[in-house]
Amino acid sequence: MTNAWTDIKNTDLVVVMGGNAAEAHPCGFKWVTEAKAHRGAKLIVVDPRYTRTASVSDLYAPIRPGTDIAFLSGVINYCMANGKVQWEYLRNFTNASFIVKDGFAYQDGLFSGYNEEKRDYDRTSWDYVIGEDGFAVTDPSLQHPRCVWNLLKEHVSVYTPEMVERICGTPKEKFLKVAELISTCSAPGKVMTSMYALGWTQHSSGSQNIRAMAMLQLILGNIGMRGGGMNALRGHSNIQGLTDLGLMSHLLTGYLNMPTEKEPDFAKYMETRQFKPLRPGQTSYWQNYRKFMVSFQKAMWGDSATAENDWNYHYLPKLDVPSYDVLRMFELMYDGKVNGYICQGFNPLLAFPNRAKLTAALSKLKFLITMDPLETETARFWENHGEYNDVDTASIETEVIQLPTTCFAEEEGSLTNSGRWLQWHWAGGTPPGEAQHDTWIMAQIFLRMRELYRKEGGAFPDPLMNLSWDYADPNEPTAEELAREINGRALTDVMDPADPTKVLVPAGKQVLNFSQLKDDGSTMCGCWIYSGCFNEQGNNMARRDNHDPDETGAYLGWTFAWPVNRRTLYNRASADLSGKPWDPTRKIIEWNGEKWTGYDVPDISPTAKPEEVGPFIMNQEGVSRLFTRGMMRDGPFPAHMEPFEAPIPNVMNPKMVGNPVSRVFVTDAEEFGTSAEFPYVGTSYRLTEHFHYWTKHNRVNAALQPEFFVEISEELAKEKGIEKGGWVRVWSKRGSVKAKAVVTKRIRPLVCDGKTVHVVGIPLHWGFTGAAKKGFGPNSLTPFVGDANIETPESKAFLVNIEPSSGPEEASA
Repeated sequence: MTNAWTDIKNTDLVVVMGGNAAEAHPCGFKWVTEAKAHRGAKLIVVDPRYTRTASVSDLYAPIRPGTDIAFLSGVINYCMANGKVQWEYLRNFTNASFIVKDGFAYQDGLFSGYNEEKRDYDRTSWDYVIGEDGFAVTDPSLQHPRCVWNLLKEHVSVYTPEMVERICGTPKEKFLKVAELISTCSAPGKVMTSMYALGWTQHSSGSQNIRAMAMLQLILGNIGMRGGGMNALRGHSNIQGLTDLGLMSHLLTGYLNMPTEKEPDFAKYMETRQFKPLRPGQTSYWQNYRKFMVSFQKAMWGDSATAENDWNYHYLPKLDVPSYDVLRMFELMYDGKVNGYICQGFNPLLAFPNRAKLTAALSKLKFLITMDPLETETARFWENHGEYNDVDTASIETEVIQLPTTCFAEEEGSLTNSGRWLQWHWAGGTPPGEAQHDTWIMAQIFLRMRELYRKEGGAFPDPLMNLSWDYADPNEPTAEELAREINGRALTDVMDPADPTKVLVPAGKQVLNFSQLKDDGSTMCGCWIYSGCFNEQGNNMARRDNHDPDETGAYLGWTFAWPVNRRTLYNRASADLSGKPWDPTRKIIEWNGEKWTGYDVPDISPTAKPEEVGPFIMNQEGVSRLFTRGMMRDGPFPAHMEPFEAPIPNVMNPKMVGNPVSRVFVTDAEEFGTSAEFPYVGTSYRLTEHFHYWTKHNRVNAALQPEFFVEISEELAKEKGIEKGGWVRVWSKRGSVKAKAVVTKRIRPLVCDGKTVHVVGIPLHWGFTGAAKKGFGPNSLTPFVGDANIETPESKAFLVNIEPSSGPEEASA
């Protein structure tokens, strides 16, 4: 989230699209109701189903799953065509004026440089014209035919209201009402916030879904504003923390990049990291990358990481592919190329796509280790539960080792919520039975492996043997020790750059924040964006000061928000070129002639003059991007691409199936169904009464929603002869499930390109362990394909068929 949950109360318009906050984030949705009650804010919901969120909306519009880019591009086209633009913001705070190379083009659903054989683009033409001075050429008048603004105008011109209806199934009059209401937020005194969740990310074009809304928000001038921004509704309480701390195969902590095979040494790695500013006077904050990276290496390997050995850069794995995401890992497992798999705190057998393939992959392992406080289907994948999990147990030789862990309520530590707030919590109970903290388990694995290497040697034990492990009790680091390590400290005296005779941070002391990190080996820091969370002032994550003097919900004394306790990212953009707030009633920061003052930590230097530094200091341009220079693998602009399984052909290019650069494996290319065999669109979602796959173990939650079901329209039920509450079979190219049918007015058929399209809604909370009745899940049906950029599986739009059926059969005792 660019903003905080509490900041949503300051908005004039909420757009919930790709999410269902009232049901999936009921506590967070409180701030939407606050905005409606106290500001008179309006709520728009765009969703395939009429949800509980939609039930309190001012405007609801239906949409076919997987067509959000067409819808949002239509809104952008509407705003551009009708002059609903925050012009001063656009000209000065975006790259609308930048001139793009002559070679860039878009035709028939593809951008210039596409290689069909490689399923990838040569992105050379996706760049700016660079002048003789080394800076990007711009046209502030926005008249140049190849400036970003005019290229975008041409790109979205095809997404007329009629085209949106044709692709999305959203009635034209509904779409126009949505577009008109959104466009009112181009006025400096009106602000819109976007709230989205997995309904946007779990698509083969998921990253571009989000980018399309971000571009719309930039055109409206709403990024950086109080009550505005792009607000991702995370599916778990600490998913934000997961990505922040680098638990992705292609990332290190703080969104530093894992090296690739093309970067064999540290010098080569840094070559493309310390970005040169593309406009005069811009900051390009990533020029500090070396400080963050060296401090991270020192946190990992301490004294053994030196300038002479490139800070142990050679210890880091070098990626030979973009990432080893969950799809690639299970593909390797399926091919028999993985011996062991450690599964900590998640349940891939229900969460990842194509359950039959997952089961087959797990069956080829030599060993599987699960770390979880509850029984999971993954740990019990080898058990035969009849139709619910029909496997030949005797043929599976995988050894499964279950390590029971504590749950969050039995631990001390921090959770990072969607709004980037690191909130400390204390243990509320003692672990039952043999359950141990994850930190204890991982410490034991490390210590015992290190001892084996010490006794027996190995091909390359150095990274393990030299790992920094200076905890009071090596058997189990404490949460506070880990937090201090993440924050960072001085290893030797850090001198003040303004006065070299003055010690800024004495050796052994915590650094104040990442501004004090150095690239000479004098500092260590586990995660630079978290630096400041536990400094010499104490555990800032444990702060509980709910004082809110301006009554805006900033709560600067409550816990710690990364970076440096900033509550609104890009808040420099909340003020005009002279430093005055666009909307004085939503003031965040303001220039007083000498420094920035206000209710938040400025996103630039406190003394940087308004005209000196652009508001988007993490970008080389110093401004935000309506056009990207190759950062997105599937295009510099979002473009409508059908899901890999779609009920109609892509109107932009009928021959194109799915996203042309998405993650697809050869073994799965034949597993895509067609609308002739599978005429209906399936989509997955969550319910209020359950939390993913946990609460089916709780009898109360199990009683509230005891049984797996699917939702269908009255029209589809009539067409297929399905009775309310009757059993149905739903199947796809990959599998089949049985469920009770909920026949409802909440889902209505849509007309897309002249064809009636029915949607089948499939909630995801049931399996074959727990207190609830046994059930299936949508991942028995979903395709094994991922987003082009972050490779999230496409679980929100796929093709199915449906028919009346008898109930499922269980395995005999």
